[in-house]
Amino acid sequence: MSNKIMFKAGEATVFTEGNDVIAAMPEIVIGCVDGPVGQAFANLMAQSKGHTAMFAVRDINQMVRPVTMMVPKVTLKDSFNIELFGGVVQAATADAVLDCVIEGIIPRDQANDLCIISLVWIDPGCAREESLDKAELYKNNYEATKLAIKRALNDEPSIDELIRNRHTIKHCMWEDSWDQK
Repeated sequence: MSNKIMFKAGEATVFTEGNDVIAAMPEIVIGCVDGPVGQAFANLMAQSKGHTAMFAVRDINQMVRPVTMMVPKVTLKDSFNIELFGGVVQAATADAVLDCVIEGIIPRDQANDLCIISLVWIDPGCAREESLDKAELYKNNYEATKLAIKRALNDEPSIDELIRNRHTIKHCMWEDSWDQK
């Protein structure tokens, strides 16, 4: 059996150039069901208005392993975005998790002993996007979820990379030239 995974975290951002509305930015934690991730997972079963958590399923009666809970990062206020969350994004997340097992990113012998919490971004602007490309939304969420899981299980980025890039990489939403040294 592989080493027991207690608590690993990862994130990724994948977007389509020129269309930020369909960006995918999952933040995930993965760990054993009898550890801190399992406890947090169980606590998510209590719903909160606008942030309904749901299992990642590939289709009816096809919940993936490791069991995965999706939670929206923003309040879902309209039926269109709720349907995207429980349809396109749910399918992409579920397929990505299962493919991580198939490809050996997640140890198959731990598939029933792990759980994943995935905080998922749905841009509120999706509801206003006239020609929303759902296939591209699926692709971005699928790729970002796989990458976030891979990064979590590989402890990426490493502390050495973070230190090396401390003064060369700036947050994309913070464009001020101020730099604390």
